[in-house]
Amino acid sequence: MKILVLNGPNLNMLGLREKNIYGSETLNDIETKLSKIAEKSKCEISFYQSNAEHELIDAIHKAFKDNVNSIIFNPAGYTHTSIALRDAILAVKIPFYEVHISDIDSREDFRKRSYFSDIAEKVISGNGTHGYVLALEDAIKVQS
Repeated sequence: MKILVLNGPNLNMLGLREKNIYGSETLNDIETKLSKIAEKSKCEISFYQSNAEHELIDAIHKAFKDNVNSIIFNPAGYTHTSIALRDAILAVKIPFYEVHISDIDSREDFRKRSYFSDIAEKVISGNGTHGYVLALEDAIKVQS
């Protein structure tokens, strides 16, 4: 089983930015935690983060070529703006989990609209960085 964890813009700044919203864990901390879970489940996991929309699209296309079974995706700011990323996800037909550290429904009005929620296997929002763990556990359970 292969799982890609894909992170959008500014998530490389976790642990430094707006700790009151995003907490103090870094992206590396999250990746370490997920790697341990994947290893126990004999699951191959890879990670990719980019601040560039086209690089995220390329990563989604590569996931298709690499026969990835599930994607855990935090599109970050692209959640509310990127039809191109939505189209890439639809094109590859890989089941994906939409993850948000904060509860986007309780934030600013412009953050309440996601271009991904209606096509995601599951949306996990407002659970802090533990949302990634919940998505991984569900992806492993569904693929097993």
